[in-house]
Amino acid sequence: MHSVNSAFKNCLSRDQIAAAALCALPKIGPKRLMTLLKHHDPQTAWAVVQGRAKPNEVVEAMLRVEGLVTLLRHRATQDLQDQIEQRCIRSGIKITIFGDENYPRALIADLAPPAVLFYFGDLSALNNRRVGMVGTRSATASGRYLASHIAHDLATNDVCVVSGLARGIDAWAHRGALRALESRTISPLTSRPAGRPAEQTLGRPVGVVASGLDVVYPLENAQLWQDIATQGALISESAPGSPPEAFRFPLRNRILAALSEVLVVVESRDTGGSMITVDEAQKRDVTVLAVPGSPRNIASNGTNQLIQQGCLPIIGAQDVLVALGLDNRRAQENIYDPRVRLSTSDQSLISMMAGSPFTFDDFVIRSDLATIDAAVALGRLEALGWIIGNSGWWEVIEVRQPLH
Repeated sequence: MHSVNSAFKNCLSRDQIAAAALCALPKIGPKRLMTLLKHHDPQTAWAVVQGRAKPNEVVEAMLRVEGLVTLLRHRATQDLQDQIEQRCIRSGIKITIFGDENYPRALIADLAPPAVLFYFGDLSALNNRRVGMVGTRSATASGRYLASHIAHDLATNDVCVVSGLARGIDAWAHRGALRALESRTISPLTSRPAGRPAEQTLGRPVGVVASGLDVVYPLENAQLWQDIATQGALISESAPGSPPEAFRFPLRNRILAALSEVLVVVESRDTGGSMITVDEAQKRDVTVLAVPGSPRNIASNGTNQLIQQGCLPIIGAQDVLVALGLDNRRAQENIYDPRVRLSTSDQSLISMMAGSPFTFDDFVIRSDLATIDAAVALGRLEALGWIIGNSGWWEVIEVRQPLH
């Protein structure tokens, strides 16, 4: 996608290359990757999976399941690391690791933040107010028109439009946002602060994709990928060379939801990727807005159902701007923690177990709870996002700090 800069190779640190190679290993999903990089720096984590370094006890327990140790030692070769590095260099793919200065702030306190992100463009595009836009791949003409016009008006009002770059609504939303950048116009919906140049009031688009950044999918969106990478940012947690496998799309949707302050569904059936993104948004207390459609239009079944369930209906960008004005929690400089506040008793349990990993037996002994009550408490705290379990070990998740 990008021409190779002779200096680009030097821009990739050894930590970044090691982290990228870890992403390419089989059975190392987001949760396991975060566990590896929480307890080891990337180069040490690579040595651990190769069997050249001693793992932390939590990592050791994780690697014992499903024959991971044998599989990873066989696959974590220097050849794999070299291949990933060359793919990054050849395509100009940049890397940020959880804890890096340019890692998106919106993801730091997320329920399931990606440990490593690959990107083209400029991640500072996410520093603007952010609206996610999703919808069906089989969009109607009116759906495509509305998506592009809402996105255009949002971009002219300094709002970053985030979408998944699928065909249909996603692609048309980004075409509308890009059109705003091309025209460099200011919408009358909101006034521009005195003395602020027009060029600074335009939100830049951000695309979140499921495949590696050097594997364009769908191929028809190749030019759109290029335009977004040039004008805004294109990001993925999949290693370079990763194909658009089905399991990667729900993972992509959680990132899209996490980056959004408000999620707009333009057209959607009652099942599919858009509804998965809605579910992920609701887990994060992200406001969901839906465009109503005719009951006779199957492409509007999902959006009409959302409105029936209590989501606010919208008919234009002004409605979205109002929603942004009503919810500024994710726009603040301080990290916004979306989790439900704990009861006094649960807060006591969290305070008691914070600081280091623990087993179920540790929890029973230190909490002085009966076994069944301890199991129920752990299940409740995990469902609320305050602890995480991994291969028999548990850890308290506080407002997340950098990995390294």
